[in-house]
Amino acid sequence: MTGRAEQGGPETVRPSRSGARQASPGRIRLKRAGMMALRTLGSLAVTFLGLLIITFLIGRVLPIDPVLAAVGDRAPADVYDRVYHEMGLHLPLYQQFFDYVMRVFQGDFGTSVLTSRPVLDDIVRVFPATLELATIATILGVLLGVPMGVLAAVHRGRWPDHCVRVLGLFGYSLPVFWLGLVGLLLFYMKLDWVGGPGRLDAAMEDFFEPVTGLILVDALLQGDMEVFRNAVSHITLPAALLAYFSLAYIARMTRSFMLEQLAQEYVLTARVKGVSEARVIWRHALGNVMVPLITVIALSYAHLLEGSVLTETVFAWPGLGSYITSSLLNADMNAVLGGTIIVGGVFIGINLLSDLLYRLFDPRARR
Repeated sequence: MTGRAEQGGPETVRPSRSGARQASPGRIRLKRAGMMALRTLGSLAVTFLGLLIITFLIGRVLPIDPVLAAVGDRAPADVYDRVYHEMGLHLPLYQQFFDYVMRVFQGDFGTSVLTSRPVLDDIVRVFPATLELATIATILGVLLGVPMGVLAAVHRGRWPDHCVRVLGLFGYSLPVFWLGLVGLLLFYMKLDWVGGPGRLDAAMEDFFEPVTGLILVDALLQGDMEVFRNAVSHITLPAALLAYFSLAYIARMTRSFMLEQLAQEYVLTARVKGVSEARVIWRHALGNVMVPLITVIALSYAHLLEGSVLTETVFAWPGLGSYITSSLLNADMNAVLGGTIIVGGVFIGINLLSDLLYRLFDPRARR
């Protein structure tokens, strides 16, 4: 018996107890998801901390005295010294930064010199106007820009391609303020097709009380169709203008992505197998384009949300861009830095949203 065992007889392999303790596939997936969430949160925290460092240094480097902006040039020396100490400017730089971070996490961006109200309250008041304008412009830009980009790629070198490229070239070349002024002159003053500057007529602003700050939504919730129609007439022109510039960018990038996909072998294989041309283009090619296109749309939306300064200035649109611009011109650094942090937070949030959408459209990202 012993000799046969020593000569390499068959042995019974027993299952290892350690193998029984191996984690189930569900636990492995859960652990991986948790690690991914921790990495994402860590990346967001580092990015936001970098944003706070930059805004803090900007507030210290700019040749603007925040004390003079608060008390004025003719304030006596004792008042200047008192406000100087109240702002904590006598503390070491690292202590000022720590206090600054703590205030930001508490939602305290300071008080606006221009409005004498907390900066956060001002931003909450003006941001819905920019949100409403940017959202409508982005929706129009996507609904028109993506099909135009696909059309240009499919008909490469022919007249649809040339038309889309020329349209996009004008979108990149024409100055925003000039196009806005021409639009007001033609469609508002001459033809009277749209409303003028502002979000509503002056007579309606005194009688309409917004709830969410989104006038179109509030008018529908309150059932006030007269205000709704008036708000639509006012937002049509600035939204169309921003949608045109968003459309030009999205159409150009869609065309570029589609040209790359239409040259792939899987497209040729699908055509050889007899798959319809519409299915090849709109299902297979465009489906693979959606992942990089999400980034393009997200960045376009973020740029509009940061406040289209020239557009809001031309149309007297009371949004975030106008607020930051007027604050900068009046040396209101609390408002400028608070608005900058909000803009940076918008970019971070939209990038996070685009990462989540990647997993929805790309199975490889889910794995």
